[in-house]
Parts: sequence; structure tokens; C-alpha cells
Amino acid sequence: MTSKRPTLRFLGGAGTVTGSKYWIRHRGQSLLLECGLFQGLKKLRLRNWEDPPFRCAQLAAVVISHAHIDHSGYLPRIVREGFEGPIYCTHGTGELLEILLPDAGRIQEEDAQYANRKGFSRHKLALPLFSETDAKRTLKFVRGKPYHRRIEVTPWCHVVFRPAGHIFGSATVELQIDADPPVRLVFSGDLGRWGRPITKDPELVPRADVLLLESTYGDRRHELQRTDEELAQVVRRVQRQRGVLIIPAFAVGRTQEVLWRLDRLERQGKIPSLPVYIDSPMATDVTQLYCRHPEEHDLQMQQQMAEGTCPLGRDGYVFVRSRDASKALNRRKGPMIIVAASGMATGGRVLHHLEQRLPHPENVVLLVGYQAAGTRGRSLLEGAETVKIHGRQIPVRASVEQLVGLSAHADQADIDRWLDGFEEPPERVFLVHGEPESAQGLARHLTESRGWPVEVARDQQQIML
Repeated sequence: MTSKRPTLRFLGGAGTVTGSKYWIRHRGQSLLLECGLFQGLKKLRLRNWEDPPFRCAQLAAVVISHAHIDHSGYLPRIVREGFEGPIYCTHGTGELLEILLPDAGRIQEEDAQYANRKGFSRHKLALPLFSETDAKRTLKFVRGKPYHRRIEVTPWCHVVFRPAGHIFGSATVELQIDADPPVRLVFSGDLGRWGRPITKDPELVPRADVLLLESTYGDRRHELQRTDEELAQVVRRVQRQRGVLIIPAFAVGRTQEVLWRLDRLERQGKIPSLPVYIDSPMATDVTQLYCRHPEEHDLQMQQQMAEGTCPLGRDGYVFVRSRDASKALNRRKGPMIIVAASGMATGGRVLHHLEQRLPHPENVVLLVGYQAAGTRGRSLLEGAETVKIHGRQIPVRASVEQLVGLSAHADQADIDRWLDGFEEPPERVFLVHGEPESAQGLARHLTESRGWPVEVARDQQQIML
């Protein structure tokens, strides 16, 4: 017998920081809130290849909070399997998906081709999870919407997006579900932080019956960082050593903040003028998108844009598009800076630079974001003596540093500040998108400090709304 109450099942982003998918069913229909790829640990990545519990062709719609691949990267897969419904997101996220999804498909194909060419795949023929063609076809179904407008998703569900302060176009998601009684489901998405450069602050949400709350840094507070000074010290060291600074950085958000800070430090005379190469066609396109949309930015960025210059694209920054130009960087000697995706060194052009530069002690790898378990970035952070890249064990003789002050994720204090916006406590709170220790730490904190009914979401758990 079909329940008259809507149900939600956690298909990803529960007990882990990746693969966000929340399957909602009601009145004989279903929709997905988030449609992310699993990244990091192999056992998680293998889940991308498993058949989902839903029939893709029967999904009524998908709602996406922001464009990061761990929240959107599974979209081409469900389209490949027959989904043809609307994909709702903000205008900004829609524009980013036009860049990110085809790039993800291209990387899938290139990685498969490279594995076949080099013979390091365990499979007789390595295949991509989805193709660039699949990704481009997915874009036909994307419906970009403004913040704050109430949008019909299905006859029984409406959505309202509010700024989340995480990356360009990111949003918190409020789903208003027509049931008896009605249910207001709020998903924090990836919450940003107050006072960060470029991006606007998170917007408060007044009420929720059920809250899905991210917990990536839920058990800690970002230490008071001298972020600019620490970055400047690394740049000056690379100049002295005549080395190469490799910065693995997500193409969306993190790359732009790194460029913003390097520009400011050089203008202030705190770092030397070094060649800066942004070796990522996707980051190049995204940076241009940031420069075209000052309305998405905080006041300081808007003021700089009003002066007629975009600090993300100044002279001295070289945006590398072609593969040949990327390969040519390996023949260049330092000092210089290379910023390349991916941010956790799970794929992309940064792998070729790490393969080339890690064995040399004059070089520095600067990690500027969260490094999930099972990623090369986490291995480097934990002091690995070798890392496997393209089927070979590469010795790590370069220095590895971390700049935690650049995190775009809310810490416990930021989460508390956002939760203060609720006029009354939600009836239920489920912690998602965090590794177990972080989620459990946030659960204890919220229970002790607020007395809220908090649960750590379990993978495959189903709840009635």
C-alpha cells in the first residue's frame, strides 16, 4: 500500500561528503534533490556505476543546489539512462553547468582513452561513465530560475532558492510539499562563510519542518588564519628556490579566490610578480563568467569591477586552453605558479603537473581546499612518500602545504549563525554531506546547545516526511 505521506531516501551525501542524492516520492511520482557523483574512495566511486534504485525515465524532475560535480555530476548519467524531465537550479548554476558538465564528460572520455592507451586499466576496455555528448544533451533539460521566486517543480512540490554564499549561483533549497499537513523541507546545500571575498554572504532561512544540514566542518571552527600572509610566504619561498608552485584548485570558486588573493598581494607589494598559469579550460571559462556577472559578487568585488578591471583576469595571468600549451608548461623552469583542477587531485590536468613536479624538492604543492578520504590530495596531506598517478608510483620530494583559510564551507560557527535565522526549531534535523566524525560532532553540539532533534543521516535510510 502506497503511503499518503511523502518519503525521502538518502542515496548519497550521507556518511560521506560526496555523491549527494536525496530521492523524494509522493503521489506516485518521484524527484531527486541533488544528483551528484561519488568521488574519493574507490568503494564510493564504484557506486557511480551501479544501477540506481529509481527508474531514470520515471523521475518527474531534479532540483540542484549548486554546480559542483559532487552535487550535479550524475546528471548526464541519468539522462543517458532515459531521464528527460526538467532540472531546476538558479540562473548562475545553469550557466556553470554549461561549462562543468561537458568538461566532466570530456575528462571521462580522455581518462578512459588514456587508460586504454597506457594499459593500466584493470578492465579489458576502459569506458567513460558518460560522454561529452551525454553532458551536452543534459543541458537541454536545465531550467535556470531566479532567487526568491516560488517555482512549481511538480503539481505537489514548489521550490524557493536563496543565496548560500558557497560559489557562484549556489543556493539553499526550500521544497514546499503539498501533503496533509504540508511539509516545508529545507536543504542547506553547501553553506558558505561570512566575509569571504567575491561571494555574497549566506542568506538566512526563516522556517523549516525538516532540515537537511551539511556538516563538512560541523565539528570544528576554522582557526583564525593569516591566510594572505601564509600564501605570501609560500610564494616567496618558491621564488627563492626557483621552483614551481602547484595549486590543485576546483575550477569553480577556489581558483577564482586564489587569483583574487594573488592579485591583491602583488598590488600590495607582498609577493613578487611571478608568471601565473591557470591550466584549465573550465576554470578559464568560469573565471570569465565571474567577471561578466558582478551582481553575484560581494560589495568589494563589485567596487573593483566598477573601476573597469576584473581582478581575476589581470595582465600576468595566462589562461591555458590547449593540451599542447599545457604540456609545454612541463618544460618551463621556475619560479612560476600553476593553478589547475581538480582540487583534490582526483583527475584533470593537475595530475600531469604533479607527475612532473612532485619528485623535485624545490617545488611546492599547496592544497587550498577540503581533501576527502581516498583522494590523492588527502594522501599528500597525510605525508605519503609516493602517490599513484597514471598507473605509476610517483615519489613525493616536493614540499606539501595546506592553506585551510580558503575553505568555502561553513564551519561550526558559521552553521550556528545560519541556524540563528530560524524563527523556531525545525521538527527534525538530518545531518548530511559530512564524514562521520564531523557529522557526529555537529550533532552533539546542536543537541547540547539548542536541544534540537538532530540525527546523522544514514546511507540508504528512508524517512517519512
